[in-house]
Amino acid sequence: MNRFTSSIRQSIETKDWYGALMTALTLPDICGKLETPDVGSKARSVRWLKVWIEPLYTKQVGADRQEHVFLSAEDCYSLRCSFLHEGASNIEEQRARKALEDFHFITPLPGMHIHCNQSGNALQLQVDVFCNEVADAVDKWAESVLSNEEVQQRMKSLIVIHDSSAGVRF
Repeated sequence: MNRFTSSIRQSIETKDWYGALMTALTLPDICGKLETPDVGSKARSVRWLKVWIEPLYTKQVGADRQEHVFLSAEDCYSLRCSFLHEGASNIEEQRARKALEDFHFITPLPGMHIHCNQSGNALQLQVDVFCNEVADAVDKWAESVLSNEEVQQRMKSLIVIHDSSAGVRF
């Protein structure tokens, strides 16, 4: 999984925001498939996101410290579908959506952290922070399944881009 999370981080370094975001939104489904291959894409993605991403976006807010989920697993999955299949950030038409309607991604500003701001049913996310959080979650998940032989076997089927400078073999 390191080659995928490294790709996210390299995309962030080079400010390839769309490449970083596409990879970040794809990885929960890939991890879910590796862990539960007989479950459909939506169910396995939402299950994975509930464990590894939703807690990062659940905060205590207000004077009474009420728990608020800024980014639910269902809304994150809906974003994945909308962005990867339609190139859009609006999730109003996505069947899986739970609370949000739209996402507003912003690039980082030097010395500032502008992330996880909600206005109505729209969520503003700083693209580098979000993508790094997904990459970190995938790394932690990969570490958690190191002793799972079935998952490790399935990982061997993941795509590899071979370095042609080492000689081209087929």
